[in-house]
Amino acid sequence: MIIDLQDTYPGAGTFTLGEDAETSAALIALVRAKTKHAECAALAEFDGDAASMPKVGRCDIIANWDGTPAVVIKTTSVKTLPFDKVTERMALAEGEHETLADWRKAREKHFKRNGGFTPDMPLVFEFFEVVENLIGSEIDPDEETK
Repeated sequence: MIIDLQDTYPGAGTFTLGEDAETSAALIALVRAKTKHAECAALAEFDGDAASMPKVGRCDIIANWDGTPAVVIKTTSVKTLPFDKVTERMALAEGEHETLADWRKAREKHFKRNGGFTPDMPLVFEFFEVVENLIGSEIDPDEETK
């Protein structure tokens, strides 16, 4: 049985985490473990696509690297602020680093690889909670043809 997540979560967007399949899987594991409950992106990534901006109360779907749904999250808070104003609490909520300094170093490298970096560049910082873990609900292509 195929469940249409758009019926269950109307208006949900779908996005992936990370820059490759291995990183994506690791980040999804952190979300499922509730270690990662925040994500940030450069505000410039949303230029011309306001609908993709996180919205408090909206559910969105984190997809596996192959596009299959992995986890449904609900946005609990959104902050727009400069990179150099991110707090340790915010950085640690992303679940990937042990200190604010480590987070800044890794994120600076990420932003330099993906469009540019300045210390005062605006970021969109989203806090979320897991609504549904879709592990085991991946669609088996063989089941669809039966």
